[in-house]
Amino acid sequence: MNIIELQDYKILLGEDIWTELAYLLEQRQYSRVLLLVDENTGRDCLPLFRANINLTAHVIEIPAGEQHKNIKTCQGIWQAMMDYETDRRSLLINLGGGVVGDMGGFCAATFKRGIDFIQFPTTLLAQVDASIGGKLGIDFNGIKNSVGLFSNPEAVFIYPPFLDTLPYRELRSGFAEIIKHALILDEKYWQTIQKADRLSPHGLTHLIQSSLHIKQHVVEEDPFEKNLRKVLNFGHTIGHAVESYALQTDTPLLHGEAIAVGMICEAWLSHKTFVLKQSELKAITDFILKIYGKPQLNPKSFEQLIALMRQDKKNEDAKINFTLLKSIGNAIVNQTCGADSILDSLAYYQGLEG
Repeated sequence: MNIIELQDYKILLGEDIWTELAYLLEQRQYSRVLLLVDENTGRDCLPLFRANINLTAHVIEIPAGEQHKNIKTCQGIWQAMMDYETDRRSLLINLGGGVVGDMGGFCAATFKRGIDFIQFPTTLLAQVDASIGGKLGIDFNGIKNSVGLFSNPEAVFIYPPFLDTLPYRELRSGFAEIIKHALILDEKYWQTIQKADRLSPHGLTHLIQSSLHIKQHVVEEDPFEKNLRKVLNFGHTIGHAVESYALQTDTPLLHGEAIAVGMICEAWLSHKTFVLKQSELKAITDFILKIYGKPQLNPKSFEQLIALMRQDKKNEDAKINFTLLKSIGNAIVNQTCGADSILDSLAYYQGLEG
């Protein structure tokens, strides 16, 4: 088992984490334990969870998918907490991907002014990124994560065998955050991940650990995203807009698929408005296209994508804010780009062969 210690909590990674969970529960003596799942993790992960630990818990199940990450679903979770007579000495365990972790943590942190919660991420995306750092929230009016807060879990437990329950598309989605970690902070890691031609649960464990150390460093330096932590937004200004728009269509994209689009576009912005070399732009573009192909964007959507970017929570003074790359492994935050440049980056993506 690997243990990564942050200031207020631990991340425990491995197949032997269950004794640590049992010890935590024994020490805290919670009055009540609730377990939040979505319909997928309730079917695929909850039996595996129960097979490894003897725990009496009330299960709350919600619909799966980003489209349900909203205040209506939160109301259902809060109502279930009320029905189970949840008090402030209770615990919520979030067993699921980024949506379950973000929304479950948000509900726990706001219910009766806050109850304890544990993150138990079951997707690659959540294991390497979404469950770490205390960012919690929901989508509002089609804008990603526009309502939320910072609140740390009691612990994060990462059990790699949960990845065996995922379809390949979900593994690929999570891998986008691993790519991002390499591009923003670690050129050697970039060289390593390019050897990951076939994404398999067992082959990803060492990458999970490497990404966790990168996220640990960033979160400890800047827990409330005042400066350094903004590097984690690379690919996300355009990517979140693409994801939000796609959710309104018949062909929604997973988070990582949209972020892959965003990273290509923002790498182009890094080259055109900054100093990222043409050779590095090509390497980033080619690698991402090899893994994700090229989800089609409708040129008629470009102005709407700009409108969504204008609502991004990272913006200041009505300017669209980006994290861009000086070079692979070297990011710089708080860079603004005008609408014309952003449209040109989307046109660059549109002109690629994928």
